Amino acid sequence: MQPNSLTGDYLQRCRALLDVVERQTPAIQQAADWFAQTIFAGRMVHLFGSGHSRILVEEMWPRYGSFPGFNPIVELSLSFHNLVVGANGQRQAMFLENVSGLAERILRNFDLSDRDCALVASSSGCNVVPIEMAEQFKKRGLRVVAIISRAHSEASTSRHPSGRKLQDFADLVLDTGAPVGDAMVRVPGLDTPVAPGSTIGGCALVNALKAEVAARLTQAGQPPKVLTAGAVVGAAKATELFEAAYDEHARRMAKLYESLGQTT
Repeated sequence: MQPNSLTGDYLQRCRALLDVVERQTPAIQQAADWFAQTIFAGRMVHLFGSGHSRILVEEMWPRYGSFPGFNPIVELSLSFHNLVVGANGQRQAMFLENVSGLAERILRNFDLSDRDCALVASSSGCNVVPIEMAEQFKKRGLRVVAIISRAHSEASTSRHPSGRKLQDFADLVLDTGAPVGDAMVRVPGLDTPVAPGSTIGGCALVNALKAEVAARLTQAGQPPKVLTAGAVVGAAKATELFEAAYDEHARRMAKLYESLGQTT
């Protein structure tokens, strides 16, 4: 096998992941219905992912081709990978990802409503913080959509004391299609596989969701303010859209803070 043939191997496996995503179209549409209802109500869809699942949160919002209505909850202590070792290193992040109670402290910062929805991503679905985030969302009456690698999750052991996994606290589960261990390519002479696939499947899922939600908002006469490049709409229009989208995001976020700590 020539080294360049591994590119074809990886891309073929990625195409298979897209097939897995496509087969979930009805579930994607159901999630989009829920998310659109939340955005229509002036509320937020809360997004959470620790570790590399943070990528899916940032893919959803804010970036080109995305729009307000989503609250990206990204804890740097759980997802700041750049230094790897030393202060703020990967060991600490992996440790904190399994500290019970951290999810509740994170959500203490937000005045959640049962009109909200949540999207929680975790490839294994087995780490404590993502599981407890979904659990806390459910306790507050939110619909929860989980993104996992089903094969990897089923082969993995939950670190939650109850033994339950992320999907056990979800109203709907979406599967990235990634294999056990995530990595998809075998290199001759190398004992362990390389080149993960969960980000490919996960990004396809969240962007399909994004398109479906945008269609629902537009069809209802409330087209979203989409962050759009100047190369597409011109510099002035792009600036107008960015400012309007960020202002709308701020107004929606304000509702998540205004009643914090009030008991009546």
